[in-house]
Parts: sequence; structure tokens; C-alpha cells
Amino acid sequence: MATGLTPGAGPYRRLSLWWDGLEGPVTYRSSLPGDLDVDVAVVGGGYTGLWTARSLALAQPDLRIAVFEREVAGFGASGRNGGWCSALFAASDERLRREHGAPAATALRRVMEDTVDEVGRAAEAEGIDCRFAKGGTVVAARNPAQVIRGRQRVEAARAHGAAEDDLRWLEADEAQQVMGAEGVLGATYTPHCAAIDPARLVRGLADAVERRGVALYERTTALAVEPGGPGRRPVVRTDHGSVRADVVVRALEGFTPDLPGEQRTLVPIYSLMLATEPLPESFWAEAGLARRETFADYRHLIIYGQRTADGRLAFGGRGAPYHYGSDIGRRHDLSTRIHRDVHRALVELFPALAEAEITHRWGGPIGVPRDWYPSVGLDRPTGLAWGGGYVGDGVATSNLAGRTLADLILGRDSELVALPWVGHRWPRWEPEPLRWLGVNAALHAMALADRSETRRGRPSAMAGRMERLLGG
Repeated sequence: MATGLTPGAGPYRRLSLWWDGLEGPVTYRSSLPGDLDVDVAVVGGGYTGLWTARSLALAQPDLRIAVFEREVAGFGASGRNGGWCSALFAASDERLRREHGAPAATALRRVMEDTVDEVGRAAEAEGIDCRFAKGGTVVAARNPAQVIRGRQRVEAARAHGAAEDDLRWLEADEAQQVMGAEGVLGATYTPHCAAIDPARLVRGLADAVERRGVALYERTTALAVEPGGPGRRPVVRTDHGSVRADVVVRALEGFTPDLPGEQRTLVPIYSLMLATEPLPESFWAEAGLARRETFADYRHLIIYGQRTADGRLAFGGRGAPYHYGSDIGRRHDLSTRIHRDVHRALVELFPALAEAEITHRWGGPIGVPRDWYPSVGLDRPTGLAWGGGYVGDGVATSNLAGRTLADLILGRDSELVALPWVGHRWPRWEPEPLRWLGVNAALHAMALADRSETRRGRPSAMAGRMERLLGG
């Protein structure tokens, strides 16, 4: 299997195409040298933790902020994802309206749309060349059931106040011009997404927060987080010392189950990706994606892709099994079977890629809450804050989380702290073996639903039931 590794590169180059493309050496920062006292301690050196640190440092430069990362900044999903900086929010508009009312749902959607641009603005301000290209997202419908689902998505969006400029239906001819994939019967298009290089963004953010006075300690493992209470502050116990703070932010996403007491907070679901060699212009003349639109289709077992800045196709999909006990490890990042399935899906979309070289294969866990609802919040009595549960849509949402956490920590009454996801409490996942049985049954059901829809051309009733069960 081709790895695409840079000769002589360190082990972190193996994490993804994006890590392998970083310029210059990948160096380690120092570990925590001993016990520490700070104003804000952030556990996790990915997007959520770094955006939080940046937002706090911008708002109050004299604040003592420290970020702790078990590996190196960007080791998790932040440096391995599909590079969609999108306005997607995991909880549906319908659910948000049902639980919080139409104005709150609309406010969250509009803030998410602006957050896509905010990521681009912040990257430019910090001098981070993350290959930001706001080409939008095209989601193809490739069988009659997917056409129905896509049209329903547009109708629902229009009924809830989204304009034609926010989401529109493309008939087959126009859809093919945007995304020249096999068997496209139509598509939806939204401009609210940018393709990025995720590792460039997260590594650039790490450098940026250090320049702003934030202490970033790598290769420092959080062993426990102890809540505060009357007369005592929360504490992070690490393998290099104890850290006392006024507020501790948990920003671990898919790695949350490794923290004692959080095994049932989020489950780590693996998403696997691959990347082709740089492709010739003759391919792109047929495939389109001229503005580097991110792309998917309307199947239930999600696929996602982008045209990279250097002319590759980076493509991924769900379907890897959930590992018993919320197990996380590098051994799960590669799967011959799942990567074969991802490659098959890519070639079904673009048959011309059947002989293209696959230079990189990788994977990693995303964090999934029991109710499929992202959350950000601060519990004042304990001094514990959190952000996450993005279900794979965290590139932009983590930026919003970081800005929101900063407002919560600093006690600022902003529009962000009034959004409906603030303070949401996740129900706990079931204990094992029920968790293993349930999650893998759901994955299997979605795969069966896709096969049924391809064969029969009608939306799957089973998929609808599964979405309701999972909190849609």
C-alpha cells in the first residue's frame, strides 16, 4: 500500500495527506515542566482548544492560558479531516425549531454561515495559508430516492426562510457541469463551505496562539480532570504535574473517552480517507469542481471529498465499525476492507480514477454524542467547560465553540452565548455491550438502506426510523 511519506519525515507525517504536505520539519514542543497555576487550562490541542485559546488571548491579553496536548497540536481530527469548513450543524434545523423555536434555529444557522467566513478571516489575520477556497458544497443525487431527499431538503430550507442563494436545487445538466460524476440526476448546492488544508490550519493556529502568549505543552497527557467547588479550583492531573485553574476546558472530541469518567460522554466513530496522485487537467475538464467545491451525495452512509489545492481528490467515508469499549488507537486508522470500500465508492463516482495511484490512506475518530447534538458550555460551580460532539462537522463549528467559550469564561453577554446549543447536556451512551451492538447495528442499517434505495429507487423507511432513534 502506498503511503506517500516524505523521505526522512517523522512519524506524524503518516497521520494524513495534510500532515505529509506540511512545509518544514514537524517539531515537538516542550512538555509541562511541573505543577502550574493558570487562569484557564485547556485540555486538547486541536481546533476547539486552540480557537478557545486564541479568542481568550485576543479578548484579554494578560490572561494566563495553557493548552495541554497528549501528542502534538492537531494530532486528532483537526489534522486528518476532509477539509470541509462548512456551515453544517449536526442537529437538524427541524430539531432545533422543534426544541428551541424558529428564531433560535435561524440565528444558529446564520451564525454558522458567518463562521465559515470567520475562519477565513482569522487564518488571513494570522498569516496561515490553509488553502482556503470558498467554492461551496455540491451534494449529488444519483438515484430516484436521493432525488426525493435532495428536493425535500431544499423545500424544507425554503419553508424555514433559507433563500435561493443559501441552498438551491440543480437539475441534471447544471449539476453535471459543477460535478461531472457518474449518474448524477440532480444536486443541491450551497455556497456556505470552503475547502481547506486542515493540518496547515491547525498547525498555524498552534503557532498563532503561542505568539499571543498562550503556553502550549505537547506530549503531556491529562490523566484526570477534577471539578472545583466551594473554596477550591478545578485541577488537571497530568503525567508531568498538576495544573490549577479558574476554568478547565475539555476539548478532546473523539478522544474524550480516554479521560476517566467520560467513557460514555462521546463515542469515537472512525472515518477513513484516501487521496489520489495529482490529477491531469484532462480529468478535471470532465470532473468539474472548478471552484474547489466540496462534494458528497445523498446516500445515508456518508461520503465526502474535495479537490485539493495541488489537484488531487481527497475522499473519505464512514462505515468503519465502532470498536468495543470506545477503543481508540493508531491500529484503527487503517483498514484494508474499509479503504477498499472507500476507493470503490470513489471509482463509482469517477470511473476515470480506476487506475489512478492512491498515494495516501489514513483515518481517525470523530466524536459522536448520544443525541447527535453538538454542545458548548461552562458549569460555573465546578469551573468545568466543554465544547464538541460535532459528528464530523467540526472545522467551522469548533471556531464558533472557541469564540463562545471565550465569551462564557469572560462573562460577556454576547449573541453567541444565547445560541441554542449553549449549555446543552448530552445523555450518556449505553454501557457495553449495548453500546457496541447499537452503534454497529446503526451503521449496518444505514448501509442496508443505501443498497435498498439503489435497488428500489424509493426512500428507505428503515433509515428514517434510525434517524429518529439517533435524535434527528
